[in-house]
Amino acid sequence: MLIEMAVDSVRVNVQSYQRVVILKEKRSDRYLPIFIGNSEADAIIAYLHKVKAPRPQTHDLIKSIFGELGARVSHIVVNDLSNDVYYARINVELEGRHHEIDARPSDAIAVAIRLQAPIYCEEAVLEKGAVELESDEETDSVEASGAKPDAEAAKSTERIPTAFRDFIDTLDLDDLGRGGEAERGKR
Repeated sequence: MLIEMAVDSVRVNVQSYQRVVILKEKRSDRYLPIFIGNSEADAIIAYLHKVKAPRPQTHDLIKSIFGELGARVSHIVVNDLSNDVYYARINVELEGRHHEIDARPSDAIAVAIRLQAPIYCEEAVLEKGAVELESDEETDSVEASGAKPDAEAAKSTERIPTAFRDFIDTLDLDDLGRGGEAERGKR
């Protein structure tokens, strides 16, 4: 089953300076953090902030190529998570035929936002990699007491790939549910 997602924010891990795009499920509070390269992060951020480059960047070029060929990106899908690596497909309609193009999620997302194409994620991928924010009350009490999470909470974090769990532990998630405004204001 496909779940519609939206780009919530692009963040930087202050310890490793590695970047992550945060996708948010449109109909719930599940978030999918995907590590991405600096160039792809910059491409997503630049478009979201309406920064125009003097010459077409790679994802702008892809948009132009699709346009010139008369192709339409119907949607993209983050379709797999294997060994802490995400996979995606760009779904294209061209001359009455459907094509699926293998892509890194970061590139697929950068193309999708430029073409206003929907972003989807397979439910199975969300089951493996998504995180849900706790209510403010639960978060404050755990942080204030320094208590260890209970067995149920520990079980839910075991589903998160190791690399993402380590990264998530270093994030400031206070503004995540508000579209990352605080993070964008720091730039």
